[in-house]
Amino acid sequence: MPVHRPEQLRPCRRLLLTALPLLAVLILATQPSPAAADDTPPRGSAYMGIGVMAHDGEDGVPVSGLATQTEGVDVSSHQGNVAWSTLWDSGVKWAYVKATEGTYYTNPSFTQQYNGSYDVGMIRGAYHFATPDTTDGATQADYFVDHGGGWSGDGKTLPGALDIEWNPYGNACYGKTPSAMVTWIRDFVNRYKARTGRDPVIYTATNWWKQCTGNHSGFATSNPLWVARYAAQVGELPAGWSYYTMWQYTSSGPTVGDHNKFNGTLDRVVALANG
Repeated sequence: MPVHRPEQLRPCRRLLLTALPLLAVLILATQPSPAAADDTPPRGSAYMGIGVMAHDGEDGVPVSGLATQTEGVDVSSHQGNVAWSTLWDSGVKWAYVKATEGTYYTNPSFTQQYNGSYDVGMIRGAYHFATPDTTDGATQADYFVDHGGGWSGDGKTLPGALDIEWNPYGNACYGKTPSAMVTWIRDFVNRYKARTGRDPVIYTATNWWKQCTGNHSGFATSNPLWVARYAAQVGELPAGWSYYTMWQYTSSGPTVGDHNKFNGTLDRVVALANG
């Protein structure tokens, strides 16, 4: 059996000592980042208002029981099978249901939620969570219409809503300049109208709109505004809109969290459904 002298082992030892740090770096590089895994939700899990509390906070709730406003809710897969009769009995008369996100997700609870709200007598519509960093606006509008976001003149279907707000998966403005974001939104709303004959509702928060569109005022003449602000007063509106059509005022309401005020009596909700 050969005997290795110490001087013969030194090159091997040096090679091993050199390789070990490199091996450790490679192992660490292949592991998922705990912070990223904890902080970033999975694609498809976004919902209307996901960034409002983190960016705008909460400052009370509006006065309840205003005769000139009509209560509504918005739901997504997070609510699962919704107790629509309970909501109806509590005074909720309209609802929006998440249908799609990007071009990669459809709400698995959509049928129960969309049809269930209709069956108890509510006027309901569908919304699309926009991801401007994945595909262009027209492509996402097509996906939305093709997966539940269409419109019919039955007096019970609201025009589709574009949910455009803080990006829960990365850069707040999806990596777009204000002008590029305006172009993306314009492409979406134009394609939606071409497909359905209706101008979609735009859901957003004033601070996001300022940050990511440069407070663009060009959509106010055609697109109803659904503004998010968790406070006693709706506060400043995005540029161009002199009034809101809908106001998401809380994410912690009864039965389901997200509650809204329609800026008008029930006959105005019907008018929006009828176009």
